Amino acid sequence: MEVERLYRHWEIELDWAPFFLDPSIPPEGRPRQPQAPGSPETPVEARGKRLGLDFRRGRTFTPHTILSLQAGEFARNHGTTQQVLDYHRALFRAYFTDFENLMDVDVLARHADTVGLDGAALRQALADGTYAGDTTEAIEHAYAIGVQAIPTFIMDEQYAVVGAQEYETLERVMEQLHAKRREVPLPDPHAPPPDE
Repeated sequence: MEVERLYRHWEIELDWAPFFLDPSIPPEGRPRQPQAPGSPETPVEARGKRLGLDFRRGRTFTPHTILSLQAGEFARNHGTTQQVLDYHRALFRAYFTDFENLMDVDVLARHADTVGLDGAALRQALADGTYAGDTTEAIEHAYAIGVQAIPTFIMDEQYAVVGAQEYETLERVMEQLHAKRREVPLPDPHAPPPDE
């Protein structure tokens, strides 16, 4: 979410790279113990709430996400920056809020269609393994350069900012890199409409 805001306010290019956080997850996914409903709110949940993200409790399955990473590569190659942002946002919501299975090609294709990508073409690319090699290569590159967490932001191809940082932290990095602010910020397609 904060990187979307950064893109709207600063003249930067965004690019995405896949990262497989837990390679121990088997291809069929893995059952998980859901978080207890009555336990205190975690810092991640509290921050998510401030940003309009709903980290629902009760998920009982962790998918093997290699197909969704390949779908991200498809989006990166076929979509606009806004479509890629929207697709990642849609998959985030699908997983954390709606408990959808990111191993399901129907789920990946449906969300592609909702953001204006070609769901049928994505489905075919996944069936053909079109982005399997690129995805594996990018994951191995991330491991090789020391990425260990998501998100990790690589700025100017040399500086890494690790973790879900506050927007002000990312702005300070932009200033240190002498990036330019946009004279007019890009519109936020997810902002609520102004009051009449």
